[in-house]
Amino acid sequence: SPYGSLLSSLLFSLLLVFSRNSFIASKPDPSKPNMLRVGLAFGSTAVLWALLFKQHRTDVHEYKTRNGLE
Repeated sequence: SPYGSLLSSLLFSLLLVFSRNSFIASKPDPSKPNMLRVGLAFGSTAVLWALLFKQHRTDVHEYKTRNGLE
């Protein structure tokens, strides 16, 4: 699918962002969330859901067209 390379590059970049640096000794403070990470997490989730719904609409339309339902 045309979204395969986009999805794989998105997942790879997210992996780089969310991977822990082994040179950092302190643990992240939960009272101060990293808003960039939070935004990336929610944003990427929203993008993936949007792609899923778009693909579903396309698939349903193709199904109806092929079976003479539309």
